[in-house]
Amino acid sequence: MQIEDVRAAAVRLDGVVHRTPVLRSRTLDDLVGAEVFLKCENFQRTGSFKLRGAYHAASRLPADRLARGLITYSSGNHGQAVAFAARELGVPAVVLMPADAPRSKREATIGYGAEVVTFDRYADDREALGRALASDRGLTLVPPYDHPDVIAGQGTVALELLDAVEGLEMLVVPVGGGGLMAGSAIVATGLHPGIRLIGVEPLAGDDTRRSLDAGRRVAIEVPRTIADGQAARLPGELTFAVNRRLVEGIVLVSDDEIRDAMRFAVGRLKIVTEPSGASALAALLATRIGRLPSRVGVVVSGGNVDAGRFAELLVEDVSTSS
Repeated sequence: MQIEDVRAAAVRLDGVVHRTPVLRSRTLDDLVGAEVFLKCENFQRTGSFKLRGAYHAASRLPADRLARGLITYSSGNHGQAVAFAARELGVPAVVLMPADAPRSKREATIGYGAEVVTFDRYADDREALGRALASDRGLTLVPPYDHPDVIAGQGTVALELLDAVEGLEMLVVPVGGGGLMAGSAIVATGLHPGIRLIGVEPLAGDDTRRSLDAGRRVAIEVPRTIADGQAARLPGELTFAVNRRLVEGIVLVSDDEIRDAMRFAVGRLKIVTEPSGASALAALLATRIGRLPSRVGVVVSGGNVDAGRFAELLVEDVSTSS
């Protein structure tokens, strides 16, 4: 893949996705010792960056494959995105979703018109279930990250950020399956070859970090973390190939550090983030990256969390420590 693929995706997505805002905070700059530019995909349609990849991939399907309907597996955000894309494109959708996925994500997916089929994320192989159901029903699978059209769509996040902000020296991006990181890395290095790329994973879900250290994809147990959107057990084959080549490194943040970032975001920036959406910000606030360059871009990848769960998350570590 090349930056031209991402530019083509941006053209296809024009008028479908929002060009999300880039926010600043003097308090944040002072705390971390750098100028920080937050690309806020929590303001994206469906509540996360996932719509970019899902719609781009679905819209590029041949007409006969699209007409069969779409299927995917997802902890929530990609499922919502595929459901939304299917509705916009006039076809049915089925989403395999963990039984313990946040209720708000499940209800939103159903609200977009998709059928939700649940599974046990700790016992079932979601990819095998997805392939079997796609075959049984004749549906077309739109995977959550390991597909060139999905990666190209996700790369439009960085394309917009780097168009809006000059002179970024580092880009900090949440990593789950690796599609957002891979797409962002292709764009960033294509535009600014010297830019530093840092991925962020939850402490309990460090499959990409372990894989980069080993030089090959390494599977872990299904992570138990509040960052459900980053609970991958194995990097994608395509995404890992890109990230291994272009990403400087992966840093880890704890669930409590993610909560602190969510508190900061709502208190200082007046924005609501879900745990996965706040992980890159958490890496800065918890000084996990070390010395920062003067201008840093950070992707806030999503904000799909309901009020009850948001409040529960922010008091959970306080209540358990008292």
